[in-house]
Amino acid sequence: QVQLVESGGGLVQAGGSLRLSCGVSGMFFTNNAMGWYRQPPGKQRELVARISSDLRAITKYAVDVSGRFIISRDNIKKAVYLQMNSLKPEDTGVYYCNQDPPSEYWGQGTQVTVSS
Repeated sequence: QVQLVESGGGLVQAGGSLRLSCGVSGMFFTNNAMGWYRQPPGKQRELVARISSDLRAITKYAVDVSGRFIISRDNIKKAVYLQMNSLKPEDTGVYYCNQDPPSEYWGQGTQVTVSS
């Protein structure tokens, strides 16, 4: 059974930083590209960052987070991370990790709230 456990969210002022973590079990982690998804209040979930499965660990970011967010992965720990810098109020939302493209399994997410 696939399990995804996100953590690291919280309340932060604009301009601050947070580091999200996601522990993964129940899948062949190294075979899958992984992504961080954001669901703003009242909106649909969207992919904000992805990292490839191969050793090159190629990353790709949504336009509005490029240059501020950094995604990384640890294949030994089966974990994915999202370093978020220069946070803005529009980054507020629940953050989830999943494969990219996403599987049917979702964790509980972690709430990020950025105050102005």
